[in-house]
Amino acid sequence: MNNDRLMQIILAPIVTEKATMVAEQNNQVAFRVIADATKPEVKAAVELLFKVEVDSVQVLNRKGKVKRFGRFMGRRRHERKAYVSLKDGQEINLAEVN
Repeated sequence: MNNDRLMQIILAPIVTEKATMVAEQNNQVAFRVIADATKPEVKAAVELLFKVEVDSVQVLNRKGKVKRFGRFMGRRRHERKAYVSLKDGQEINLAEVN
């Protein structure tokens, strides 16, 4: 895994009520990742970008919903999420990250 690939794995943090609740209870952080990202790549990318130790990674694929936009049918984008569990004593503060 080269650093160029690892820098492109993490697309954005997920900041929702559920993600915030999970972060408080289980010391986990949720990220939106690229579609072909693997668990070892996500782990290496988080450790490289945020300088923390990762305990485990769970990934899931969410299918985009079919939605109506006026008289046209459309589709939301498919999304791959990664829930990253951090080791004890580690934390990621997304408000301070540049």
